[in-house]
Amino acid sequence: MVDGAFDVCVSGSGAVAMSLALALSAEGWRVAWAKAPPPVNPRPDVRTYALNARAVNLLERLRIWPSLKAHATPVTDMAIRGDGEGLLRFSSWAQHVSELAWIVDAAALERLLGEALRFAPRVEVVPALQGTTPPVPAHLLAICEGKHSDTRAALGVGFDRRDYGHWGVAARLKASVPHHGLARQWFRSPDILALLPFQDPQPGASYGLVWSVPRERAEQLMALSPTDFEATLAQALRESDPEAAEQVGTLTLSSEVAAWPLALARAQRWSGPGWVLLGDAAHQVHPLAGQGLNLGLADVDTLVSVLRDARATEPWRHAGDERTLRRYVRQRQWPTVAMSTLTDGLLHLFADDRAPLKAVRNAGMRVVEGMGPLKHWLVGRALDA
Repeated sequence: MVDGAFDVCVSGSGAVAMSLALALSAEGWRVAWAKAPPPVNPRPDVRTYALNARAVNLLERLRIWPSLKAHATPVTDMAIRGDGEGLLRFSSWAQHVSELAWIVDAAALERLLGEALRFAPRVEVVPALQGTTPPVPAHLLAICEGKHSDTRAALGVGFDRRDYGHWGVAARLKASVPHHGLARQWFRSPDILALLPFQDPQPGASYGLVWSVPRERAEQLMALSPTDFEATLAQALRESDPEAAEQVGTLTLSSEVAAWPLALARAQRWSGPGWVLLGDAAHQVHPLAGQGLNLGLADVDTLVSVLRDARATEPWRHAGDERTLRRYVRQRQWPTVAMSTLTDGLLHLFADDRAPLKAVRNAGMRVVEGMGPLKHWLVGRALDA
C-alpha cells in the first residue's frame, strides 16, 4: 500500500473486525473501518459465544467487558460425556481460576463494540470494499470478513475447505431447574449436543443450545414445530444421559431455531504485502470446543501486539510491512492448527460408531479423567487459545 491518510483499513462487520478497529485506535493508529451494510431483513441472533480468559482480557482492555458482563454467564463446571461410560469433568476450582469460560450473547457483544466505535478516536467509517483496493489510502488492509470473504478471494488466496456434512443448530432455551454454571456436552455419534449456561431470558435457568448434526437431521429439526423440537431435544437428552436430563429439567424454546453448515477451513496464506487475514477469513473450526471467536480475538490481540512492538523497535516500518506481518502469522498459525486438529480429530473419532472404536474412545476419556495434570494442561490451552 502507498502512504495515505490511514495506518490500517479494517474490512468486516463482526466482532473480530470491530475489536481490531477499537484496539488499533486505542494504540494510536489511524483506522478506516470498511463496514459492510447490514442485511435487509436480519433474523434474530440466537448465537452464544464461550469466551476464554484471553478473550475476556482483551475486552477488558477495550472497556467493553464491564457492560458485556451483564449479558454473560460464568461457566464454573463442565461435564463432557461420551457415547458410553466415558465422562470428563472440569471445574474452575481444580483449575485455580474463578471460571472456565464466560457464555455471552453474540448480539450484545456486537452491539456494545459498535457503540464503543462510535466514540473511538482515530476511527472513521468508510464505504465497504469493492475488490482489494481500500476506499481510502491505507498502509495495511486487515481482512476480517468471515469465511466467505470476497476480498480474500479477490487477492487470489486459496481457502482449503472441507465440509463436514454437519450443520450447527442453535437456539435459546429456558429450563425448569437452575443450571448452577454447569456446561454440558454429549458426544452421541454422529451428533454432538451442548447446553451452555446462560442468563437470558431467565437468569440462572437458561441455556444456549449448540447441536451439531448431519445435514439431513438438521433439516428435519428445522421443520419441527416448537413443541415437537422441545420433545425431540428432551428425548435426545434422556437417551444420552438420563441422570443429566433429570438435572436439567424441562427445556422450552425462548427463541427461533437457527442452523448453518459446518466445515474445517484454512487460508493458504494469511498475509502479503500490505494485507493480513484474521478470524474466520483465515481459519474455520468445528464449534464443539467453542473456540471459533476465541481464535479470532487472539488474532486481534496478537496482531496489535506485533504492530505495537514493531513501531517501538523499528519505527521506520509502516503497519503493512510484510516482514512485520509474517511475525503475526508465525505466532498464530501453530495455536490455530493445534486447535483445528484437536476438534477435527474429536469429531471424527466420535462419528465412527464401530464398537471397537467406541470402547477405545470411552476408555480414553476415563483415563484422561483420572489424570489431573493432563486435564489441567488441556483446560489451560483452551483458556488461552
